[in-house]
Amino acid sequence: MNRLLALLAALALMLSWSAASEATEYKPMTIMAATANPEGSLHVVGLTKFKEIIEKESGGAIAVKLFTGGSMGDEQSNVKQLRGGELHISALAAGNLTPFAPRATLVVLPYLFPKIEDAYALLGNDSFLSELGDAVAKQSKTRPLAWLVGGYRVLTNSKRPVTQMSDLQGLKIRVPAVPIQLESFRSWGVEPHPLAWSETFNALQQGVADGQENPHSINRDQKFWEVQKYITDLHYMLWVGPLLVSESWYSRLPAETKSLVDKAAREAARYEWTWAAEQDKAALKTCLERGMSIHKLSDEPAWMEKSRALWPQFHEAIGGKEQLDKALAIIANN
Repeated sequence: MNRLLALLAALALMLSWSAASEATEYKPMTIMAATANPEGSLHVVGLTKFKEIIEKESGGAIAVKLFTGGSMGDEQSNVKQLRGGELHISALAAGNLTPFAPRATLVVLPYLFPKIEDAYALLGNDSFLSELGDAVAKQSKTRPLAWLVGGYRVLTNSKRPVTQMSDLQGLKIRVPAVPIQLESFRSWGVEPHPLAWSETFNALQQGVADGQENPHSINRDQKFWEVQKYITDLHYMLWVGPLLVSESWYSRLPAETKSLVDKAAREAARYEWTWAAEQDKAALKTCLERGMSIHKLSDEPAWMEKSRALWPQFHEAIGGKEQLDKALAIIANN
């Protein structure tokens, strides 16, 4: 009898919680969301799921107006719009946040995530997310509520299979003009070519550059099989990017709305992780079907050792070595 009463009490409590949740009334508002990336991109997938959760759970009281394809400007423009309160949320690559918030450099350190599960462990850790979010908000007036994860920036080239570091020598590799990525390639003994993204395909086609590095999905979407032959399964940098909100807007939200925004961002990111992993496999399959070939590195530990030796150069930017040590401990304990 006592056990039955306890079960009935627990059920009554659950029902009361459910009723309270359903009874939550949200202040009507429109959330302005934007990304510089097109329909079908992981950025849009993450924001679309965020919109779906917000609108459903608020019973339509909160609407999310989504601008895609760069209609609100490029990624750094979106950050500036968040800082000024013109936008409320955006999805972008971490590299385009770091000029405003150097602390975010932590998540793009080379070989921080040699396995994708390492990223899931760190970027799914509430304590880490909260501490990094506070630091980024202080520096940039924007706050990452969750982090999207894409594929690894694998290496492609048109000349030969790269299966060891010596094969890289002499190749002209296009790399974004991001210091940490440029320095990684220099650590492997080559001088990278920092070309604008808009110039990359033509540069590969005309032989100005021999290769580049991007996730399989980018290689597929840009039809790089037309100008590239060989893929190297490199794991030096995983694409990560924040679901980033305006701190001034976020800090003024009613408690129940802020809680819903937090929940929607976290759930949207987890949804995108699964989606992106499936897309990465599908994109590689397409590239291989179009004539590209993929090759493993026989000496990847050496690539990791050389680029990880760069980490001390970025200790000041990330808030000190202790911040990196905390991140590594979370990864190691996963």
